[in-house]
Amino acid sequence: MPPGSEYSPLEGLPFPIAILRADRVVYANPALTAFLGTSTEEMSRLSLTQLLERFIPQERTWIEPMHEAHRRGERPAGAQLWLRLRDAAGRERMCLVLTTAGSEPDEHVVAVQDMEWGDTVRRLTEALVAAAVKMMHCRDEQSVLELAVDTIHQQGFHVSVLRLDGDAFIHGPLRQDPVALAFGEKLYGRPIEEVRFPRSSMPHWETVMAQRKASFHQDIHAMLERFHTPELAAYLRRTFPNACALDAPIFIEDTPYGILAVQGQSLTPVSASTLELFANMVGSALEDVRHHREASARLTELSRLQGDLMEQERLKVLGEAAGVVAHEVRNPLGAILNVAAVLKREPQLSAVGASAVTMLEEEVTRLEDIVRDLLDVVRPFEPRPRPLHLGELARRTVELLQPVAQATQSSISLEEEPELPLIKADETLLQLALSNLLRYALRSSPTGGKVLLALSSAAGGLSIIVEDQGAGLAGVDSQRVFEPFFTSRATGAGLGLAVVRRVVLAHGGTVGVRERSGGGARFEVFLPG
Repeated sequence: MPPGSEYSPLEGLPFPIAILRADRVVYANPALTAFLGTSTEEMSRLSLTQLLERFIPQERTWIEPMHEAHRRGERPAGAQLWLRLRDAAGRERMCLVLTTAGSEPDEHVVAVQDMEWGDTVRRLTEALVAAAVKMMHCRDEQSVLELAVDTIHQQGFHVSVLRLDGDAFIHGPLRQDPVALAFGEKLYGRPIEEVRFPRSSMPHWETVMAQRKASFHQDIHAMLERFHTPELAAYLRRTFPNACALDAPIFIEDTPYGILAVQGQSLTPVSASTLELFANMVGSALEDVRHHREASARLTELSRLQGDLMEQERLKVLGEAAGVVAHEVRNPLGAILNVAAVLKREPQLSAVGASAVTMLEEEVTRLEDIVRDLLDVVRPFEPRPRPLHLGELARRTVELLQPVAQATQSSISLEEEPELPLIKADETLLQLALSNLLRYALRSSPTGGKVLLALSSAAGGLSIIVEDQGAGLAGVDSQRVFEPFFTSRATGAGLGLAVVRRVVLAHGGTVGVRERSGGGARFEVFLPG
């Protein structure tokens, strides 16, 4: 008969048992080794004193004298003792230890009954109630689920959230044995969160969701054999031979969300109702998060619509004013330029007079630019998109702005990602926006400054980055820089960036600005493909 085979009937028992012979452990069943976090081989090498020091330290002072009395025949062989045993996690657990005579001389059978199972239910209930209160303050689904699994794990259980995704379950937040988890990910060849488990492989979960009740499973390994690979299922059976399971359904507004799956040796059917109630609370917290998110989205959309309405009204009034300005100002400006041209041809014009005429021409040109920008801000944009290459458009725009760069003693550096895809856009409007953006950057830059124009691919479209080395946005509201007439420069009219924003929005894109690392401003434009 193989060594230890006489104890094989004790292998499958759910409660811990040990066989002692001459004060040495000769056998410990899987339930006991899992409870104490050791092995039969390790326990057999320890003397009785060492066993007491390691597993029953608080009771040693009176256990040893009692044992000596038993050896002298002063105490009967059978005994029922309440002892605090140190479990695998290092916690002291109140247990009822029963000792009876074995089949051989000097042999004793020791059975351990964990009497804190009832206390476990109480502590679990208290912890879950406290967590449920905290979950009501969570504002995203991940926070709710992380709080739920953390609370259960802190009570000494392994736990996972399995979310429904079509015809499969996928892992959400989990707290599992790290060695088992690493072993499973090695077998699957990818993180466990990326593994899809068919719903058909877990029919008992379908039952749990259909009945909307938590279910206790005494034999978790029979289920795991359908759920995991044979290698992982066998490993879990060897590592956690007496683990039980509790599964509770999570619903959001009567729609199944997934399963709250808990595993542990001290789980009992009594815990099912507690976990079921907690899963309902998790579902309610997830529902609150979604309602909060939807309300926030509706509020954001309402604010946007109100902003759009106010801008339309402002542009309507501004458009009427711009029409008057264009009519009443452009004609006199044209006349002034004609007179200035005549004066420049006057042979008797002095050097001072020539300088004054040149200054007059520059100021008239500046006023014409303001009138043009004003009309660009208020006129309706109706893009006529066609395929175009953004890089070619950018190079033409940079070339056109060389006089501005020379006047500001700055330069433009173009960085273009190779093989940019074509984009459908209105070439005229896009060049208008790009030239306004670069002109703003050049005029913001110090003497000798460099303006960076970077073009690259982005998810779903193209990205345009413009950086300058100017004063940046210190003390400037980045949300207002694109509003008409808002300017941070003493000589600016505050119209160019408003044009940029209107062009980008007309193409369905986005534009924003933030501080550049190292000083200056960084404008970020996204255009959908």
